[in-house]
Amino acid sequence: MTEEIDWIARAGKRAKGKRPQYFEDPAVERLMSITMALAAELSVQRQRGDTLERILEDKGVIDRAEIDAWRPSREAAQERGVATKAYIARIMRGVQQAAEAMKADDKAMDVLSKELRES
Repeated sequence: MTEEIDWIARAGKRAKGKRPQYFEDPAVERLMSITMALAAELSVQRQRGDTLERILEDKGVIDRAEIDAWRPSREAAQERGVATKAYIARIMRGVQQAAEAMKADDKAMDVLSKELRES
């Protein structure tokens, strides 16, 4: 039996060392971090999807129009839901770490909430 990997917990792990900061406002810094994580994820997925579509079409396995028309089964939809949660955890990693840092500094969680609302 293989052990399941908790991708959400793994995405929240902190890197060693101090996180670089490029902007004075921490909210802008978090937003930029989220945006760059999204851009990286999207770039990889677009390349992989394009590769798969081209290989399948070249081999005559599928027409690209079939991909657009496909609808997931209940099981596939559930698997996608789990993958989406892990994806969101990776994207929101900076916000999560900021919240953890505040907790470690004994600051109230509502301070972070207020910062995010005001940004």
